Amino acid sequence: MPDSGGGGCGRCCCNFIFTLGLTALFMWLSLRTSSPNCLLSKFYLPLDQTSNSSNLTSLEFELTLKNTNKDKGVYYDPINVTFYTPNRSHVIGNFTITKFYQGHKKSARKNGTISNIDRDVVSQAAPANGSMALFPVDLATSVRYKILMFKTKRYKIRVEANVEVIATIIKVNHKDIKLKSNADKIRSYCGQMGFFFANLLVLGLLIF
Repeated sequence: MPDSGGGGCGRCCCNFIFTLGLTALFMWLSLRTSSPNCLLSKFYLPLDQTSNSSNLTSLEFELTLKNTNKDKGVYYDPINVTFYTPNRSHVIGNFTITKFYQGHKKSARKNGTISNIDRDVVSQAAPANGSMALFPVDLATSVRYKILMFKTKRYKIRVEANVEVIATIIKVNHKDIKLKSNADKIRSYCGQMGFFFANLLVLGLLIF
């Protein structure tokens, strides 16, 4: 006679593996994160001001930070923003945005002003005769994600962009400029859960 007990055991194991697979898939969907979108909305560095007492000017900018996660909040550490002259020959200035929390699917606009900039340094790098130049900007911070009642560990964000400007100096493109990463990227739980799920499938194959 067929061993009905063995068949029942096999079905139990199969159900157990299937349940674990569904659980792993649910965890993967729940824990995977998307990095915030960082955009430069405003860049203005006037060089046409005249002053008998000072040769300094100020840079005004605005960042837009978007949390694209539907059900996860983002805790930002202080955000360091650095502006450079073309070819990164000189640092124009630095600005730090204080840490803050951002709810899911929320956007935040952060304005900043960098004062006491040497106008001569920028003027030497500024485009002439209506031409255009690229002024690099870097952004660096760390974020933690809020998933339900828990916070993840910190993940570094380092993104950059080139701002196309004209001689005044002002951003040419009226649209927001997205800062992108070409180095460190935010690690997510996606890879970790994918590795777990793959191991689960291997375990199931070994059992059967």
